[in-house]
Amino acid sequence: MSQKMSLNQVLAPQLQQSLNLLQAPMLELKAMVDEELQLNPVLEEQGALDAEARDMRESSEGEEPKVDLTEPPSDTQYDPTDESNVGEPIDDFQKEIDQLIELDQGWRDHFSSTNIPVRNLKQEDEKRQFMLDSLTTSQSLQDFLLEQARLSDFEEQQFKIAELIIGNIDDRGFLQSSVDELVFSSGRPSSEIQTVLEIVQAFHPPGVAARDLRECLMLQLERAEHVDSLEYRIVRDCMDELGRRRIREISKKVGEKVDAVQNAMECIGYLEPKPGREYMPETEQFVVPEIFISRGDNGEWKATSNNEYIPRLRISNAYKDLMAQAATSADVRDYIRDKIRSGKFLLKSILQRQSTILNIAQEILKRQGEFMDHGASELRPMTMSQVADAVGVHETTVSRAVSGKYVETPHGVLEMKYFFTSGLASKDGSSLANTSVKGMLSELVKKEDATKPLSDEDLVKAFTDKGIKIARRTVAKYRAELNILPSHLRRVY
Repeated sequence: MSQKMSLNQVLAPQLQQSLNLLQAPMLELKAMVDEELQLNPVLEEQGALDAEARDMRESSEGEEPKVDLTEPPSDTQYDPTDESNVGEPIDDFQKEIDQLIELDQGWRDHFSSTNIPVRNLKQEDEKRQFMLDSLTTSQSLQDFLLEQARLSDFEEQQFKIAELIIGNIDDRGFLQSSVDELVFSSGRPSSEIQTVLEIVQAFHPPGVAARDLRECLMLQLERAEHVDSLEYRIVRDCMDELGRRRIREISKKVGEKVDAVQNAMECIGYLEPKPGREYMPETEQFVVPEIFISRGDNGEWKATSNNEYIPRLRISNAYKDLMAQAATSADVRDYIRDKIRSGKFLLKSILQRQSTILNIAQEILKRQGEFMDHGASELRPMTMSQVADAVGVHETTVSRAVSGKYVETPHGVLEMKYFFTSGLASKDGSSLANTSVKGMLSELVKKEDATKPLSDEDLVKAFTDKGIKIARRTVAKYRAELNILPSHLRRVY
């Protein structure tokens, strides 16, 4: 009993590592493997090490080799590119690990040594540098405004007020404090605050330092010298109606014809509601596909793994040899054996990860061949449960395997989760994925008569005419997800 508990306590971290490797996206996986290379001395990366071995052989040419590193003890040998070794545990401990994680034996047929190429370190360094060089150091909105403040003819006290105002402007470009609050913070009279605020509001970008959307749009129109325009009057006097696109109400309020109001509203639509957008911080994310979808020699679609970023690892021959030497102490032998076990488990986990993702991708490809041929309109409903049953893994394994992973398809690089969607029944008994239905809805709206836009009921009828059963509330839901306004807000007069 105690032995079993002890075993489970040892296995838990390794099993967790296996799950983490499965769930990690490609670049995160590479970072995890690089970290293991630093922590586990018996692991080494092939490539540079092979070059070192060649140099050593050349320098000792003609000498009798003291140690045969090509024939390590059989109980500690493990080559991740040799499928004949996979599944041969070094002792009972490894057998227990294999049983607990239930490694799928079928994956070996889909993953061979040629799938893990030796990396060209020079090319990798160049690629990494290109990625780093592509990241520009962006200036924040606040820094840009402060530069303009320094170039202005501010007196010392005015500059301090300008700094206070700029410090209270958010990334969107809006002032988050009222004049009264700025008076309290600075101890200066409101007239001074207002004077400096008006100067800051004249800075670039237009509309900056506004206290609300109405003031933001008015500042932009003032900058363009459109104070006497219909656009300015609508923003100034009809902001509520503008937000609800109540064109007829605006027409009555400003005393202008409906078509003139319509044209003015189109012009207002070109104004920037977030003046600080250009300077808003962006999160750079590099997406590396796990799977490539391409045509085979016979024209069929095929899925291949991307192993470019995965280091080719092996158990160090030197440590294997040290294990075989009789002079090695028991403590050192135990330490090396423990590290070899950890290293072998890492190698098996990486292979298992690649195999699982590839098997899932192949099943997706089998079910979504029409999508590859024709695009989103032919996407078919597919659940993780269906794929899990076909691949022979648990549904949660599929969920982990596709999380944050991308596949390069003829229609762009897509997240693997994109292919998992429920669907609607059609008259002929086939099913359409939600994504396909949304695409059809979008096309219907694009082709509608703008003076008589389709209501949700009209859209339901249009789908029914196509043989697709869909509820009005589902149409409303999809329309909202596509950011399509209700029919009364889409009407053009």
